[in-house]
Amino acid sequence: MQIILCRVEKGLLDCSEELVALEGWEPLTHPEGALFFYQSRKRVFTDANVRDPIINIEINKAVETAREGAWKANIVLDPSVELALELITEANKKNWGYYFVNHDRRVIFWFEDYESPHLMNNVRGVERKSHIKYALDSQYWRHIELFPNKRVLPEDIVVTLKEIVMHAHAENITSETCLAPFASSEVASMLGLVDHLKDSTNREREHSVWIAARLMRLFCNAKFVNFCGQPGARLDVDQSLYGEHDTRSNKIILCIMNVILFGSPVAQSKAIHRIWVDETIVQPRWKDFIDRMTTEWNGYTIFSTVMLAVDISFLAVPAMATQTAAIALTYLSCVCALGSLVVSLVLAGQVNDSRRGSAADVASFMVGISQSMFGLESLALMLSLPFALLIWGMAFFAGALSTLIFRTSSVVVISIASPVWVAVFVLAMWPVLTANNIHISRLRSWIIEQASSHAAEPVFSV
Repeated sequence: MQIILCRVEKGLLDCSEELVALEGWEPLTHPEGALFFYQSRKRVFTDANVRDPIINIEINKAVETAREGAWKANIVLDPSVELALELITEANKKNWGYYFVNHDRRVIFWFEDYESPHLMNNVRGVERKSHIKYALDSQYWRHIELFPNKRVLPEDIVVTLKEIVMHAHAENITSETCLAPFASSEVASMLGLVDHLKDSTNREREHSVWIAARLMRLFCNAKFVNFCGQPGARLDVDQSLYGEHDTRSNKIILCIMNVILFGSPVAQSKAIHRIWVDETIVQPRWKDFIDRMTTEWNGYTIFSTVMLAVDISFLAVPAMATQTAAIALTYLSCVCALGSLVVSLVLAGQVNDSRRGSAADVASFMVGISQSMFGLESLALMLSLPFALLIWGMAFFAGALSTLIFRTSSVVVISIASPVWVAVFVLAMWPVLTANNIHISRLRSWIIEQASSHAAEPVFSV
């Protein structure tokens, strides 16, 4: 291994030369470590390297171009208005992205009409200006989050933020359909964090400014996504603003698959639609859902391994040598148990690798799944496989055991085993029928109703 040496000059280290402002551009360090520059005279922020002579010339021209554009558009720039510039390089072509920031109204703006799906966060149906303002509010706090230096933390912002967090905490405690984009434990931690921000109000403390800006951005974005203050605003996290997706064309196939997979797809589909509402991920529920599924998959791997061991041991029973049907059923049980084991391991591995990322990663995954043939139901079918294959493995093993008992045992053994076997089957089917809303009492009422209707029909003799 090559040893890299760094030469440190004798005496006290002096790096003041690197921190000197270049033509008015002062280098600043973001709390997360990024380097950016600020020109106080014209109140301009940028993350471009203005120490490069070429970029320095270009950015000064971009500043003048932006201000000239605002003047031609009859937009008055107050002394407190800031300008943010970003160097965008595409296909060896350089462009300067920009936006202005108004701190009095806490919004960003441009000197020309601006359209971007990223600004609207891919939210459909945005029409009213009062709704768009929440998107601009969110972007304003994004600007403060990116450039928290050289600014104070207003006291009214800390008070407003605390009110928002307290409301989210109370809603998390008292409602299962809370709109806050955080879990109850996370909101409780935020509440303690916001209390400490009071000591930093009206002072230039970039770390505190960044904390307040990050939280305000997330809550403003949540208000925008939920159509806050608009007709038909989302009031519960389960509420869809665009209606349910039509899956009638695949309804027959899905019903058949639901029966084959023992009703598990319906249960999984309900859980999926609770975490994916209007193409928006409900992050707290997603985390709980993934944790629950991971626990279940770990359990299925244990049950499948035990089932495989039982099947292989059952094949070694001497009486099985002449029972072809029992052997075939045991082989099917082995295949199903092995399939459940493999699918559980694959799903658990995929979740641990890539499905615990950011909300954007999860949303991208869900969008891709929703574009498949069965839509989100395909994900429900996929998640149902470990459970269903394990149940089929047990069912085939039960069939093999029944075949062995009823073909090799005496009449006395069969007469004793038969009622017990029937009783166990009925008890095992009871929770399955109940889960599908099928009850014996309703079946009895249906039979009586059908018999009464047929008995009341007039009979004509020919």
